[in-house]
Amino acid sequence: MKAIISIGVVLLILSCGATVAVDYDQSTDFSQYQTYNFYPDIESGLNELDDKRIIKIADSLLLQRGFIRSESPQFYINFFASEFLSNSRNTIGIGVGGCGGNVGVGVSGGIPIGGRVVNQRLTMDFVDATADDLIWQAVADGELKEKATPAQKEAYYKTVISKILKKYPPKKK
Repeated sequence: MKAIISIGVVLLILSCGATVAVDYDQSTDFSQYQTYNFYPDIESGLNELDDKRIIKIADSLLLQRGFIRSESPQFYINFFASEFLSNSRNTIGIGVGGCGGNVGVGVSGGIPIGGRVVNQRLTMDFVDATADDLIWQAVADGELKEKATPAQKEAYYKTVISKILKKYPPKKK
């Protein structure tokens, strides 16, 4: 039973997808970038555990796509986040109504469920290592539960970073 509940929670988190917007230098030839590394002094605004999760997931996804992590990279990756708490937007509606003749009366309201959520904006920058110029940037907006477990955070970041890296390199138009 616990496994079913855990799977349900993970699916709920995954279904609340993050939105991703990208911006990039249109004059850049992205095919020249094959090696990367992370800035050694990333100040993401997240805790160290989340930093490690993001680096591990991004590493895995970039390696799957043929990129190589190097001590002398062609581009550096930086990331940072801003967060704020809010009440869940999920509610249960309750209504009371009545009608008689040509008269109708109704009253309804919503009861919030699900507790508080963390609204997070994760920004990922790719910076040319030689010129020290920003060449590509993705901004992802998503939300996760305030008291998310490590497994839930891992699933959340895997989903968000997968969506971010799907948009790199940009498609030529």
